[in-house]
Amino acid sequence: MRTSQRTEAVAVSEPVPQLWPSRAARAKLHFVSGKGGVGKSTLSAALALALASAGRRVLLVEVEGRQSIAHLFDVPPLPYAETKVASAANGGEVWALAIDVESAILEYFEMFYNLGFAAKAMRAVGAVDFITTVAPGLDDVVLTGKIYEIVTRTQNAVKRSALGKPPKSGTACYDAIVVDAPPTGRVNSFLGAAAALKEIAKGGPVYRHAENVAAVLRSADTVVHLATILEALPVQETVEAVGVIKKLGVDLGATLVNRSPQQYLTQDQLDAAARGTVDAGSLRKGFAAIGLDLADEDFAGLITETIDHAVTQARQQEQAAVLAGLELPQLPLPMLPEGVDLGALYELAERLTQMGVR
Repeated sequence: MRTSQRTEAVAVSEPVPQLWPSRAARAKLHFVSGKGGVGKSTLSAALALALASAGRRVLLVEVEGRQSIAHLFDVPPLPYAETKVASAANGGEVWALAIDVESAILEYFEMFYNLGFAAKAMRAVGAVDFITTVAPGLDDVVLTGKIYEIVTRTQNAVKRSALGKPPKSGTACYDAIVVDAPPTGRVNSFLGAAAALKEIAKGGPVYRHAENVAAVLRSADTVVHLATILEALPVQETVEAVGVIKKLGVDLGATLVNRSPQQYLTQDQLDAAARGTVDAGSLRKGFAAIGLDLADEDFAGLITETIDHAVTQARQQEQAAVLAGLELPQLPLPMLPEGVDLGALYELAERLTQMGVR
């Protein structure tokens, strides 16, 4: 476990609006999905740190077997066990779990079919790979089932506490759980797996388990946040994912807009530059006033860069308007010029807390 070596906060020039919706503030289970490449895993980790900064114990879960949590927090590859990976303000803690699908499937079989004794043999002959091939939705059933087990473990501990009883020995409980979920292209099958199994099973313990998992996912304790960037394809996938998630009956939280640009020009200047109009004379005078004398070639290059920047920002504003049509809060996260390391996660978490995440 490491702590941040970079402690300075993200610069904020004016009061930051409180954008975190009340439904997200009430939720205990947070899924983060998004198109591949938009920084979904990074934002999941930052969200976990932000939630922990209120003195909470937060579990960050990954389900795709990529060990992204270990990479982001600069720790060794995670075992299939809940492991502390970071500390946060006010005594908060971030724990992590990288769910191993094969191990989780064997746990599932042990739970419902008492096949635990055969686990080694099934693993040795590749039976788990075969089963997931012929039953492609089973891995999503098992993954959401494992998350459900952690949620109910915490709920049971809360009930015991209300009765003045200590938690059961050896059980770890969390104030919030953040899941780095599959990308938006798979969010339907992932979040809908338990409900689909319930329709197939019709009765028995498998049916009851699937029903319980589906009920938790559709409860007020669960929200889905969508990570995106202000480009056409990621925004389009976000729009489509919103429709899918609404049909599943799962609550939506916020859109986490990664790599949001800072606006250095006024809106009028930006609009003019996007049309190719830059007041070169005023720019020259401004440079002269600070003692900067650029060669004509360098000055022309600067004008070109200004126009290109304005065109890009105009397109990003168009995509932001599309997201606004979803009527979900947009939480903008800045582009980090030094890249993403542990310090950057703390910076992003700080930005999230400034916008009301807690």
